[in-house]
Amino acid sequence: MIDYKLLEALATVIECNGFERAGEALGLSQSAVSQRLKTLEVRLGQPVLIRHPHLEPTPAGRRLLNHYQQVQLLERDLRSALPTLETASPRLRIAINADSLATWWADAVGRFCRDEGLLLDLVIEDQDVGLRRLRDGEVAACLCASDQPIAGARCVPLGTMVYHPYATPAYIARYFPQGPSEAAFRHAPAIVYGPHDQLQHRFLAQCGYHGAFPYHLCPSSEGFVRLAAAGIGYGMMPHRQVADLVKAGQLASLDPQRRLEVPLYWHFWRHSGALLERLTGMLGEVQLT
Repeated sequence: MIDYKLLEALATVIECNGFERAGEALGLSQSAVSQRLKTLEVRLGQPVLIRHPHLEPTPAGRRLLNHYQQVQLLERDLRSALPTLETASPRLRIAINADSLATWWADAVGRFCRDEGLLLDLVIEDQDVGLRRLRDGEVAACLCASDQPIAGARCVPLGTMVYHPYATPAYIARYFPQGPSEAAFRHAPAIVYGPHDQLQHRFLAQCGYHGAFPYHLCPSSEGFVRLAAAGIGYGMMPHRQVADLVKAGQLASLDPQRRLEVPLYWHFWRHSGALLERLTGMLGEVQLT
């Protein structure tokens, strides 16, 4: 049987990023928190926390944290049946792509989080690889481009995000005076979100180009747009995010006839409680574009 006070100590150490702050949050001494972690590791027979060079859970620790989070969500459901039961505000750990966070996510979940007293722990991950976080037990839900459900989880389609290749008019005039071409793609600097981002590659393949191309790496959705607006590259961006810049003439599509449609799916663990079910129902009504 699991002693949930030990799991609470693990979760608080990770959340507070330290034993001293975790002790203050739990009303315990730093040594008492450390002792709880040692007891958990002894009972489990393996470490749950990597202490150096920085604090992070081991694979076993991640699974315990995910289990603890699901237990908190289920306890949250008991409030309606047992009003005198005291439970802490649940914290939901979700893997989400940066573009959704920068566009529609906050408006979609803001009121829900306020009404439900829900705390979010968002892990920014590319839409093509976020499902791995759920599979490894690191998160309770994820937003990604895969429609393949994993064992023990549900998959719900949410809609499609539409991307266009945007750049400044001056940039387009310099690098694409005759429109998209193999020669232009070979020399025009692009902007790529990160090593797992394949949107640029998919766009080039759509245009018939499969060769190498120069690119900037920018792991920030807002920074991505700012770099494009500064005229140093072109990149795939959702129209919703840059509509004002396009309207003002600061950005334009270098190929108005082409776009990429990226379907998004909401994956979450089954049997995580009514709160997650209600969040899923609410997300199913959101317009992504």
